[in-house]
Amino acid sequence: MTILPRPSTDLSAAEARRIALRAQGFLGAPDRRSGVRGVLRHLGAVQLDTISVLARSHELIPYARLGAVGRATVEDAYWKSGAEPPRAFEYWSHAACLLPIEEWPHFAFRRRAYRARPHWNHELPDGAYDQVVKQLRAQGPLTATDLGGAKRTSEWWDWSGAKVAVERALMYGEVVCVERRGWKRVYDLAERAIPTALLHDGLDDAECLRRLVGLAGRSLGVGTRADLADYHRLKGEQVDAVIADSGLVPVAVEGWSKPAWADPEALATPPRGRHRTTLLSPFDSLVWERARTERIFGFTHRLEAYVPKPKRVHGYFAMPVLAGGRLVGRVDPAREGRTLVAKQVTLDGPKTVPAVAQALVEAAGWVDCTDVRVERVDAPELREPLTAELSRALA
Repeated sequence: MTILPRPSTDLSAAEARRIALRAQGFLGAPDRRSGVRGVLRHLGAVQLDTISVLARSHELIPYARLGAVGRATVEDAYWKSGAEPPRAFEYWSHAACLLPIEEWPHFAFRRRAYRARPHWNHELPDGAYDQVVKQLRAQGPLTATDLGGAKRTSEWWDWSGAKVAVERALMYGEVVCVERRGWKRVYDLAERAIPTALLHDGLDDAECLRRLVGLAGRSLGVGTRADLADYHRLKGEQVDAVIADSGLVPVAVEGWSKPAWADPEALATPPRGRHRTTLLSPFDSLVWERARTERIFGFTHRLEAYVPKPKRVHGYFAMPVLAGGRLVGRVDPAREGRTLVAKQVTLDGPKTVPAVAQALVEAAGWVDCTDVRVERVDAPELREPLTAELSRALA
């Protein structure tokens, strides 16, 4: 039985919520000087996903924190540019994520685990792995298509032998994704792309885990064992093994039934400043973990893109609306030419109408839309006030 240390600090639920918002970059003045790269370093991981409605999720995440940052600026901040080393690498963290390049050594534990894993979902043809590495060495950087084709058939899951091999090489750490072209990964040998000082697996598992648990705590501000584990998809026992040496301190949070830990720097200064009003990607790290989102915001968040259409409640890509430090509604967006279409809007009462309208207008401007059209509002009586507010904001 693990004996937990006595909490050194008591936090109210409101204090914990503000600490979490500041840690995620939603409270206080945006750090525009460090820009998109600063957002990535601050969060420690930015999730990737193929869905693109307003924009892809890795673009929406810095937008939500910095405002209307140029989309080309976002891409330039993440990917390798010319002879420069990559600024980030793609790897399995919370899910498929962009990670700061300096964290490469701290994922050695996961690379080792993948190398030791006996079973895979895709069959690897004999000789395919060595052939991919040889081809990259001679001709790289290359896409899976360049290497011999990404798929055997049109089915999304039916990878070619070359695609299976290069993805396995990526998981092992022999290959890295250095950029994206038309959303296709561009692969190169890690020995060529990763800075020499970082290219090693010399850290043992404990050191890797201490770093990742500490980073999760700083990115969350305050979190339970489950919150800390979920951030980089660690096991609970991995968190237990290093939490005492992670630099985080135990706290007790009002209304939380589980023990929690906080970043001591987050406790040193009370969170103050302006709250962001924005649409959030469903893949934003503020709302990654459903139980945490419910605990902190009293808000049930679920991505319904993979739910059959008749069973969807809030829409295909329903984006939570953040305003005043609260999650106050949802918008399921689409684009038709230069019109942002709010296909479905869920509002948490009439007081939230101005904030939702502001979030919609700002998002429209960012993606070069000049108009906003509302199709459905879950509370029909709020449709007219929302439409009127949008008209004023767009005038």
